[in-house]
Amino acid sequence: MNTLFRILATAILAAGMVPAHAGDFRVGVVDTERILRESAPALKAEQKIEKEFAARDQEIKKLSKQVQQMQDFLEKQGASLPDMERRNKERELSNSTMDLQRMQREFREDLNLRKNEELAGVLERANKAIQSIAVSEKYDLILQEAVYRNPKIDITDKVLKYLATDKAADKP
Repeated sequence: MNTLFRILATAILAAGMVPAHAGDFRVGVVDTERILRESAPALKAEQKIEKEFAARDQEIKKLSKQVQQMQDFLEKQGASLPDMERRNKERELSNSTMDLQRMQREFREDLNLRKNEELAGVLERANKAIQSIAVSEKYDLILQEAVYRNPKIDITDKVLKYLATDKAADKP
């Protein structure tokens, strides 16, 4: 009984391993991280975000410099100030520090949100490019993530070229 079970299991496994039309099956792999780093839409999105957040970044840097100057002043001259003035300066420093931390936190949150929005658009365009390449070049399967990818089946460069030249991909 045990031997019969082994023979039957081996036969089933062997039959399942024989692919139908193995020679006609085309597989491609795309490095999504590379698409998000190097593609024309990703680079445009990055520049757009940098412009959008430049003013806020400068404002935060300015406030950070002011906080540092207040802190330096208190460290150097705080002991020589009258108690009331020193407490006012310390309170002002504390309030400015809290404002700076709040601004930095909001900046990071807003920046991450915008990056995610823009990257979602880039991924949508990349998926359309991948689908177009798959149809035109008759791929049966294209994977976007793989632990290992053989350079022979990596089509990332094709997708990057498609995104760089395709005018429809540049439109929002």
